[in-house]
Amino acid sequence: MLSHKRIWDAIDALAERHDLSPSGLAKRAGLDSTTFNKSKRVAADGRPRWPSTESLAKIMEATGSSLDEFMALVRGDDVNGKGMPLPNMRAVNLREVPIIGMAQAGAGGFFDDAGFPAGQGWDTVAFPGADLEDGAYALEITGDSMLPLYREGDIIIVSPSAQIRKGDRVVVKTRGGEVMAKTLLRRTTLIVELESANPAHPPRKLPSAEVDWMARIVWASQ
Repeated sequence: MLSHKRIWDAIDALAERHDLSPSGLAKRAGLDSTTFNKSKRVAADGRPRWPSTESLAKIMEATGSSLDEFMALVRGDDVNGKGMPLPNMRAVNLREVPIIGMAQAGAGGFFDDAGFPAGQGWDTVAFPGADLEDGAYALEITGDSMLPLYREGDIIIVSPSAQIRKGDRVVVKTRGGEVMAKTLLRRTTLIVELESANPAHPPRKLPSAEVDWMARIVWASQ
């Protein structure tokens, strides 16, 4: 089973196998040297941060490792002296989820009335987790309203069926077609209050009737 700890332990093990620190592995892969720092593995609110599939692909390419080899490290399987998986190790597949850009998501035809993906024009992206709820999808962040949590180009995984509580990070689509990533401050039958991570963007108060749908962000690339 994939878990937050096992993924990060595998990254550390891959770095050690190549006589690198996690920072050295990140630099070899062309990533920011702080990408795999311990401080990047848990968000400020205590929620686990997962490495992006793009980051995993880059470190495998930089070290000449296959997906099977990396997943062997995730599982903690024994490997031979050449760093290759031993026979009878099963391959683990990444799950494909639909993805579009956040700006594109505001156009009509991409979601049904409940906020689930629908229609044409979706691409797909691989996500390292098989336990996502049905209907989960990915959005590519645009704009700076969620800095420093999310940067332009970051990928977020959104689950329309996940329960939403005060303080959760959410994606909201208004009936006017605006799509935004915010933190839920308060929701009543009359009003929805949202907060931006970036202090340059003031909080938003929307009449509940203007909210088309709201879905919780369950994962984000960093």
